[in-house]
Amino acid sequence: MADELTLDLEELHHLQSIAKRPRILSLISSEIRNLQTQKLSKDVESQPTAPTPDPAPTPAAPALLAKGSAISALNYATLSSYSWDQDDEKVKIYISLEGVDQEKVETTFKKMSVDLKFHDVQGKNYRCAIPKLNKEIMPEKSKVLVKPKRIVVTLYKASKGNWLDLHFKEDKLKPGLDKRQDPMAGVMDLMKNLYEDGDEDMKRTIAKAWTDARSGNTADPMKGYH
Repeated sequence: MADELTLDLEELHHLQSIAKRPRILSLISSEIRNLQTQKLSKDVESQPTAPTPDPAPTPAAPALLAKGSAISALNYATLSSYSWDQDDEKVKIYISLEGVDQEKVETTFKKMSVDLKFHDVQGKNYRCAIPKLNKEIMPEKSKVLVKPKRIVVTLYKASKGNWLDLHFKEDKLKPGLDKRQDPMAGVMDLMKNLYEDGDEDMKRTIAKAWTDARSGNTADPMKGYH
């Protein structure tokens, strides 16, 4: 088909060269343009089409795991044995543990608690936590120092003074001594403590005094054994 169009174009060009009348020249020129358009379309169709490359596979997005999530899935051995001492301004905790990397220590200091995690220590993870300290500390100043055979934790006290213990402990008698709420509450709590710790005679005496106090026979529940 392309060869036929080529021959037709050659013939039309020949006729164009010998034509004299304007109308004939216009018709020949129009037909030449028409055949040239057809020939160009045929030439494009006859060219081999380059194969379309397959789209490159989209790489799978790497699975992202937040550091906190990875750590939370770890198992920890609890370190419950340690020693401590203090001065007026700070408390020091000594934990015996070898092979600790300072870069793999995770610390969480709060005003009333300490949470220490030691990762990848000879293939294991360890944790030492004090959920409630005896008194408040200054978290921003507290720190951990790793030594070859032990860890030293320094807690700076929020207020100077002596701690009776490292852990917080409730005073069992304190609620009963608040006489603004109930003047007899302290006496009744004292009687309970004496009853629990006393011998049989003490228990009988306290039980009688307690009964008399409840029945209104005496205003003083301790009267029976003053």
